[in-house]
Amino acid sequence: MPGQSDAMRIRSGGEMRGLLDSYQFYLWIKALHVIAIIAWMAGMLYLPRLFVYHCETAPGSAESERFKTMERRLLRAIVNPAMIAVWVLGLTLSFLPATDAWHHGWFHVKFLLVIAMSGVHGMFASWVKLFARDANTRPARFYRIWNEVPTALMIAIVILAVVKPF
Repeated sequence: MPGQSDAMRIRSGGEMRGLLDSYQFYLWIKALHVIAIIAWMAGMLYLPRLFVYHCETAPGSAESERFKTMERRLLRAIVNPAMIAVWVLGLTLSFLPATDAWHHGWFHVKFLLVIAMSGVHGMFASWVKLFARDANTRPARFYRIWNEVPTALMIAIVILAVVKPF
């Protein structure tokens, strides 16, 4: 209200309630972001493991067809929606005044690593399509190595987000 002192507004609850509401919004977005990250990472760690096992099956076999179904469902039902949620919620968090993220060097590096993780996601999606066409020519060892990439990216991202080293 015009003419009302800050102390009176806070005592009346208006400004304080607004601060608490915005902090609660921040906490809810952050919680949902963490849940989405867990779902995305679960899929990103499991999908290349499926590729490793899929390599050991004969193309066109019942077992190969089962892996195709598992890979497609994992990608479409969990990995893709989780990545979208991570991006939407993460960007929402980054623009909230409570985070002030864009002004910190650690955030810029983290952001680049999340872009790299999204690129790995895109490669995994293309490999799901490759296996679906029975066109994979890579050995299981190739996918074992790629299975470690999301882990390395995740470790770096978490350290940057939690420790904020610079």
